[in-house]
Amino acid sequence: MNPAALFDVTGRVALVTGSTRGIGLALATGLVRAGATVVVNGRDPVVAGEVAARLSDHGPGRAVGRAFDVTDPVAVEEAVAGLEADGFALEVLVNNTGMQQRAPFTEFSDADWSRMLEVNLSSAFYVARSVARRMQDRGRGKIVNVLSVQSEVVRPGIAPYSATKGGLKMLTKGMCADLAGSGIQVNAIGPGYFATELTAALVADEEFSRWVESRTPAGRWGQVEDLVGALLFFSSDASAFVNGQVLHVDGGMLAVL
Repeated sequence: MNPAALFDVTGRVALVTGSTRGIGLALATGLVRAGATVVVNGRDPVVAGEVAARLSDHGPGRAVGRAFDVTDPVAVEEAVAGLEADGFALEVLVNNTGMQQRAPFTEFSDADWSRMLEVNLSSAFYVARSVARRMQDRGRGKIVNVLSVQSEVVRPGIAPYSATKGGLKMLTKGMCADLAGSGIQVNAIGPGYFATELTAALVADEEFSRWVESRTPAGRWGQVEDLVGALLFFSSDASAFVNGQVLHVDGGMLAVL
């Protein structure tokens, strides 16, 4: 076999949650440029449709927009069933939806804690459960969860965020245990500090940026395009015997003290 063919995702159908901006948009763009058909997901149907139309111009793959609330299990099941009925048999799921909120541990409210659990952890459970049921029937599939270096380490003010990302790491491993026998590979990507519109204030903070650059052996913030290679590996046949693993794309941050 041509080794390059192992990484080919041409024609594969992928759902990327939370893909109208930031890391999710970059991942969706990478898949479309690699030839996949991508379902762009967000809350706003107009925005999801507009993003999908722009991505389709990048080719050779194509994109469609589907808006649904990934924190609502009923909405998730209806959306996944609708995609399947419309001919989009999902072969790749990227659970990317997430949020960050910073506050001292003792000042974090009940409502904010519940919301973070819903967005960062429960949503991945709901979407993966629905999609995996269909993948099991077909005997194959790829599920990729987007974690963070903060599933392993933590800074002051983000204890709830790290707890949800740590939970998603263990959900990845648990899903592997349950689904690997059905021909489904479940793995995760752990981004380090990445420059996106959501982290613009941190990037602009000179002191914090100096800390990130000094703490990262690569000496820079990650760019969203740095994540695409890891996603293509996990989405393709190249990872056919890789399951339950986390690939940290962090410029070496976790490798050093």
